[in-house]
Amino acid sequence: MKQINDVSFLIDNRLVMLIEHQSTISENLPLRLLEYMGRVYEKIIVIEVKYQKPLVKIPRPEFIVLYNGAAPYPDYTELKLSDAFMDVEGLKLTGIDKIPLELVVQVYNINHGHNPEMLKKCESLYGYSFFINKIREYQAQGLTLEESVNPVIEYCIKNNILKDYLLEHGSEVINMLTAEYDREMDIAVNRREAREEGLKEGMEKEKLIIAKNLLGKGSTPEFVLEITGLSLEDIEGIELND
Repeated sequence: MKQINDVSFLIDNRLVMLIEHQSTISENLPLRLLEYMGRVYEKIIVIEVKYQKPLVKIPRPEFIVLYNGAAPYPDYTELKLSDAFMDVEGLKLTGIDKIPLELVVQVYNINHGHNPEMLKKCESLYGYSFFINKIREYQAQGLTLEESVNPVIEYCIKNNILKDYLLEHGSEVINMLTAEYDREMDIAVNRREAREEGLKEGMEKEKLIIAKNLLGKGSTPEFVLEITGLSLEDIEGIELND
């Protein structure tokens, strides 16, 4: 969708990579962040210094994901790159320090009611969590997303929740949420179409098998056409001796 949803920045000699507001959590995030980390280091480290004799100090990476999906999820969990390694048990390695390469992603649930101490420390993050939760409350009452956004924005402004931001960027928030809704709908439609296409292909293969069996037992092409609903071209293309 050409939407950028990852941010990296330096703070206190840490290279923090933050994947914000994931409505679903992919267990492949560690692998994706490993690839991304390599590209970031390539940009911030001068090529020549990598070949000098003295050790080159680099920012320590930290990987954080903020989860705001509707499905139940723990307050905190970790995704590890090593979980994707094949035959780790066969290597007889134990402990994170024994694995040659590791990357740990910290996943925080920022939905309303989760990680309250963390949300208290960041007014904007708390406001965002409250805002999304309020929209879900309206939707639970039968309103659509489009019908929910404007009254929630008005409610938050009235109650001084993200007030300055919503006053300045309210229309952008509406467009963003609508785009996200459309994207999720598009994904759902594509998945449904893929399933339907798969079922269709499976049925066609089953018809060809039935047709081959009938022809092999001496049935006429006309009879097979009537039973299976295949085209004459499909029937003529069946090889009985393969």
